[in-house]
Amino acid sequence: MCVKELQVPTICNGGKMRSSWHWIWIFLFSFLIPLQSACLPSKKMTVGSVGLLLEEVARSSYKQSDLRIIREGMPAYLMLIDGMIEAWPNNEQLLIGAAQSYSSFASAFVEDQDKEYAKLLHGRAKEYALRSLEKRGFKKPIQRSLESFEAGLKDLEKGDVPYIFWTAACWGNWISLNLDSMEALAELPRVELMMRRVLELDEGYYYGGAHIFMGIWFASRPKMAGGDLQKAQHHFLKALDLGEGKFLMAYIYYANHYARRVFDKDLFTSTLQTVLEAPADISPELTLLNTVAKQKAKDLLNRVDEYFE
Repeated sequence: MCVKELQVPTICNGGKMRSSWHWIWIFLFSFLIPLQSACLPSKKMTVGSVGLLLEEVARSSYKQSDLRIIREGMPAYLMLIDGMIEAWPNNEQLLIGAAQSYSSFASAFVEDQDKEYAKLLHGRAKEYALRSLEKRGFKKPIQRSLESFEAGLKDLEKGDVPYIFWTAACWGNWISLNLDSMEALAELPRVELMMRRVLELDEGYYYGGAHIFMGIWFASRPKMAGGDLQKAQHHFLKALDLGEGKFLMAYIYYANHYARRVFDKDLFTSTLQTVLEAPADISPELTLLNTVAKQKAKDLLNRVDEYFE
């Protein structure tokens, strides 16, 4: 759920288009070399300057529709963020940005091909996200009791919503790939509590992302364990409403986690068809995510006979 990538222009070389990531990496690396001998304040100033540059590049990436550029460029970007965090390990914005980037890369480009590698990426995302939450004053999110965890969330306010939401999203992504681990499953109630807190503070944050999570939560659990398909549909439809039809990934989750669960083939196909018919740039800042959604819609429709035999 947490896709945050970079757009990088391409340059022509001998009639072939290739990514300019190489040159951007050289530039940024040379810019960071002085960190090896700089004092801490200088490190922070340099990292802050590079961070502002990357923020602008990331913002432009949201309008990117070429998934290959993103897929091939992201490893270099992740290495760069790791280096920036080494130089400024207590910067909560760097930490949550890194968490989003690792989790997004794993979700969009790795999970379907390499589950074990995706586990590692989501594990790093979880680590960074939890560190960012601690920097916001929420101490020992894993070690504290569930009661203390829930009470601590009450102390977090609307300004903390991005950290609560993205930590929960990254944490949940990691759990979803470790369902064979009792230790991982034991952490799931904490993720649910975080998403419920987001709903209390700002239900519209990230196109109703917390509603999407709750929709998946209620749809994927058996009734005896709290599953409720009526509540699941309510949350999915609320997310679609809050996203004003622009966040196409919401339709993907609705089709894959609700329509399939209730065995409604017509709803499944019509929902995915909506994704295919909508322009990816219906909202410029969502072009990248919506392009991913369109690809997923095609893949799901190709398996419709398998899902509804």
